[in-house]
Amino acid sequence: MDETTHQLIEMLEGSPVLVGLYDQFDRLRKANRAFRQAYSIRSNEDPTWSEIMRRNFSAETGTVVRTTNFEEWLISTQSRRGKVGYRAYETDLHDGRWLWMTETVSDDGWMLCVASVTTDLHSDNRSLRQDRDNAVKASYTDELTGVANRRFVMARIDDMLLQRRLDIRLSGCLAVLDIDHFKVINDRFGHAAGDEILCRFAKEIHANIRRSDCFGRVGGEEFVLVMPRTSAAEAALVLERMLSVVRGMNPLGGGHGDFRCTFSAGIAETDTADVSLSLYARADKALYAAKSGGRNCIVVAESEADRSPQSVAP
Repeated sequence: MDETTHQLIEMLEGSPVLVGLYDQFDRLRKANRAFRQAYSIRSNEDPTWSEIMRRNFSAETGTVVRTTNFEEWLISTQSRRGKVGYRAYETDLHDGRWLWMTETVSDDGWMLCVASVTTDLHSDNRSLRQDRDNAVKASYTDELTGVANRRFVMARIDDMLLQRRLDIRLSGCLAVLDIDHFKVINDRFGHAAGDEILCRFAKEIHANIRRSDCFGRVGGEEFVLVMPRTSAAEAALVLERMLSVVRGMNPLGGGHGDFRCTFSAGIAETDTADVSLSLYARADKALYAAKSGGRNCIVVAESEADRSPQSVAP
């Protein structure tokens, strides 16, 4: 380690500015003393962001989370966390301090969080800023499941296509998922049970996505998964793993016997000529092929090199 790097590390460790570095799986890999003290993190541990927030919420330390249902808040927040290259917002801590937090995300999914204490700055407008931030959050959240809504995921599709236009090597994929026989499920168990299945399904899928991916509900029983910097083959592997997880879950508990649900999915890889509607249309066509082929499977959409859809065996 050269002298300049050593000096930088020493100054960051002693700085009152909070600095934390998360990897692509949202696990804290490095943090200075101010960051660790604010969130009650020991120097020899590397918890995930969700673990930090969960235990801070329970102990009423760290960030103030204003909710009566922490798990719903967690899913809603994670569905947008790290999905854009940079964002800044104001947040408060249980010790009374207010922070101006910035999040910078690298192309490979690592996130640098930097926060400065702003307790004494513009406190008269703080309530107005909080109301604004809460309204923005609500406008990007699906009210039932808590994951991202159509507006948010469509913006992430546009971001992915922009990356492809700027660098043709950066292919990405869009997957459209549909819970199989959902109308029959509603008719058999009722709409309340149907809503519970949607929520459990969203929770299980969301727990298995990467930071760079964006998962959301676009309506009814249809969901989408945006996967930047991912080939069709890689996307198929991701969806196969998710399909296995969903097959194994019992979304309604023991009171409904051994009920299981499955989903069908269509995957389309980005092309340089794509716009969001054309990419979505190809993924949707592949989803239709999956349904026509018996459901409970994944189909990769046709590409320029191969104009016929390819089914991925369940």
